[in-house]
Amino acid sequence: MEKNVKNSDMKSSVNGGVVDVYGEDSATIEHSITPWSLSVSSGYSLLRDPRYNKGLAFSEKERDTHYLRGLLPPAVVDQNLQEKRLINNIRQYQYPLQKYMALTELQERNERLFYKLLIDHVEELLPIVYTPTVGEACQKYGSIFRRPQGLFISLKERGKILDVLKNWPERNIQVIVVTDGERILGLGDLGCQGMGIPVGKLALYTALGGVRPSACLPVTIDVGTNNEKLLNDEFYIGLKQKRATGQEYRDLLHEFMSAVKQNYGENVLIQFEDFANHHAFELLAKYRDSHLVFNDDIQGTAAVVLAGLVSAQKLTNSPLAEHTFLFLGAGEAGTGIAELIALYISKQMNASVEESRKKIWLVDSKGLIVNSRKESLQAFKKPWAHEHEPDNDLLGAIKAIKPNVLIGSAGIGRSFTKEVIEAMSSINERPLIMALSNPTTQSECTAEEAYTWSKGRAIFASGSPFDPVEYEGSVFVSTQANNAYIFPGFGLGLVISGAVRVHDDMLLAAADALAGQVSKENYEKGMIYPSFSSIRKISAHIAANVATKAYELGLAGRLPRPKEIVKCAESSMYSPTYRIYR
Repeated sequence: MEKNVKNSDMKSSVNGGVVDVYGEDSATIEHSITPWSLSVSSGYSLLRDPRYNKGLAFSEKERDTHYLRGLLPPAVVDQNLQEKRLINNIRQYQYPLQKYMALTELQERNERLFYKLLIDHVEELLPIVYTPTVGEACQKYGSIFRRPQGLFISLKERGKILDVLKNWPERNIQVIVVTDGERILGLGDLGCQGMGIPVGKLALYTALGGVRPSACLPVTIDVGTNNEKLLNDEFYIGLKQKRATGQEYRDLLHEFMSAVKQNYGENVLIQFEDFANHHAFELLAKYRDSHLVFNDDIQGTAAVVLAGLVSAQKLTNSPLAEHTFLFLGAGEAGTGIAELIALYISKQMNASVEESRKKIWLVDSKGLIVNSRKESLQAFKKPWAHEHEPDNDLLGAIKAIKPNVLIGSAGIGRSFTKEVIEAMSSINERPLIMALSNPTTQSECTAEEAYTWSKGRAIFASGSPFDPVEYEGSVFVSTQANNAYIFPGFGLGLVISGAVRVHDDMLLAAADALAGQVSKENYEKGMIYPSFSSIRKISAHIAANVATKAYELGLAGRLPRPKEIVKCAESSMYSPTYRIYR
């Protein structure tokens, strides 16, 4: 049972949340609270405050106390009935983008009802709130734009980013997701319209990881766009100029990073999202020792893929150290996954990371990455150049390397052809195939293709969702290697421990926690990830593992260490249930 707030000077809320000045989160469901904004919200303004609006769920007493008589129809309904009506309405829409817009409108009108709907129908609504529908939403963001969400920081704000941060109404921020829109999913440069990604990610931080909405801040850094279609679009909402590069770009990002730390402190998590490869690696390397930073494309993807590989050991009956891995794609996702696999194997075998890398091969746009290409390779690819004859063809590389695991992260749709899957199946009794690129059009193959071409022997996971597949009387349920398994719980673990830096061992801890949640029933269906319906339980276990590792590494700033960290994580989670107003 949570305790009541005794004074407004407390430094944190329940188990390390942001400051809870008005006792909203530390009150139990039965306790009444005061609906504060800048003043006590009442009447018409209360109905237009998404944080406190309950619509027809305002009780008779609340309608009298807060001057709502006549502003609402006479019926009083509970939150569950509101939720039932809304999910039925959303299901009536024909197109996913219509559902996305309806959910966005709900989030802007009634925050708690939005999150309750998302939590209770997570498997149905996740593809709407995030990939693949969010990709289409970003492409059309200028046309569907209604009300700004998050902060837009452009080149116009140079020299005054700290002042811009102070324009945001919330002062106690714990998680920031920031993008520059240059590489949105597999869709390329969408400029300022990439804001849909931070907004969507943070909705999942709350729904899946329990981080309070008021502690989340979406940010888009607008340095222009090289997308000619957007530059010529009269509805484009961003700067109509070519992208800033070089020192101008780096100076703006550095001002942003410094301002964030100055305004919000040492413990705010800054998640880089959908930056182009060269910037993604540079930013992570530059700020990982001075800020609490995380790149979901590199580190989150790596952790969720590693979790799938770890859990798949029960289906292949062989440890990862005995596997050979082949990647199609050597960008930030591919190399990030490869590096974490190498780290895991090195700890499994008590060997060096350099030695473990020899089991991992990468194919980029020019073919197999080998020593003879080393001079022309980008720095982040060089560790993966091994001694071998050049091979420009994926199928040829498979026949030469004979991998047990094939991972696609290049964003090249249908690149895992029938010949590729058949080659993997001729080498392995249970070929492990992960088609990670999204949205669906960019997926290297479909679940049906993987199961059919492997004659039902493939262990398959994908970046985009696919329906179950029936093959020769058996039903195969593929699972989505979705980063949403990892980053919400990972972020919650950093928050509850008061972590000041992200360490690679925390990623290994998160992957182990996720793999440990796969049940016998999941394995029987061919799944290597747990059911998403229990995502909040999964997130709590991931958070506990990450927090435990933060304490072990001496990187946790919140002391003393909780005795039962899983319970601490669960009790720290935001609840979307309506509160009673005084």
